[in-house]
Amino acid sequence: MAENKRDMERAELHRTIWNIANDLRGSVDGWDFKQYVLGMLFYRYISENLTNFINKGEREAGDPDFDYAKMSDEEAIQAKDDLVATKGFFILPSELFENVRKRAPHDKNLNETLEKIFKNIEASAIGTPSEKNFKGLFDDIDVNSNKLGNTVEERNKKLVRLLNAIGDMQLGDYQNNSIDAFGDAYEFLMTMYASSAGKSGGEFFTPQEVSELLARITVVGKKDVNKVYDPACGSGSLLLQFAKILGKENVRLGFFGQEINLTTYNLCRINMWLHDIDYDRFDIALGDTLTNPKHWDDEPFEAIVSNPPYSVKWEGDSNPILI
Repeated sequence: MAENKRDMERAELHRTIWNIANDLRGSVDGWDFKQYVLGMLFYRYISENLTNFINKGEREAGDPDFDYAKMSDEEAIQAKDDLVATKGFFILPSELFENVRKRAPHDKNLNETLEKIFKNIEASAIGTPSEKNFKGLFDDIDVNSNKLGNTVEERNKKLVRLLNAIGDMQLGDYQNNSIDAFGDAYEFLMTMYASSAGKSGGEFFTPQEVSELLARITVVGKKDVNKVYDPACGSGSLLLQFAKILGKENVRLGFFGQEINLTTYNLCRINMWLHDIDYDRFDIALGDTLTNPKHWDDEPFEAIVSNPPYSVKWEGDSNPILI
């Protein structure tokens, strides 16, 4: 029964992504296209995550009909500091995914609207402890790119279709899905486009089944660990398996990783957010772990696991740092 549910959810996810791909085919290169899909998925989920968090609190406090999405920006802004301290970011009601999607067909400046919203969301974390885990997460979504169309009108038409397609995805509560919805979308996109781009998909992700096996081997006989570390973390699939297997609360001091590829580094941080890992519970660094490791001061790690890109050429004796 569980396998049937997983297969159905995965088939629905893949079908939607394939439909979006067909819609944008011919204008956006596949390797670039994945950024738009994953970026919009991220935007949708942080909007829903914040809305659900606020609604739950207000309804438990005695207002069963409260809906943050219908609140005025003027009222909502008063709670900004508290929300950033708790969630790590803030989104005005008017800038939530669902409200932007409703207005999108009639917004002649949709590209500018989205660009402003992405900057506002990122700016909400500036000067706070969550800044380093939010900075640059929307950098790969260029809503003004000619790849979306030669004119603003053409670009906005594609952005409307993208918003609608992402909004129509029947994924329910991502934490209750039997698949890793974001990770599966990422893996499917990589599978679709890696070969056509002349890249190896394995350089960027570890299949979920392999990730689960490696994580289970690592924690045999353990009910909890202090920290988890992956020195070549990619999009974070291995790290997140520990949250699924042990429960995120049983990785007591958090999730640590390092990734050399900027795009994948951003995707890993997005993946942490989407799996409701609090901003103060993960530390993903950018850089080459072999020549510039970033987590010396965070040792010891009770669980270390990795599936590095074996296909990358090893510099070996030609690099004195590695001798």
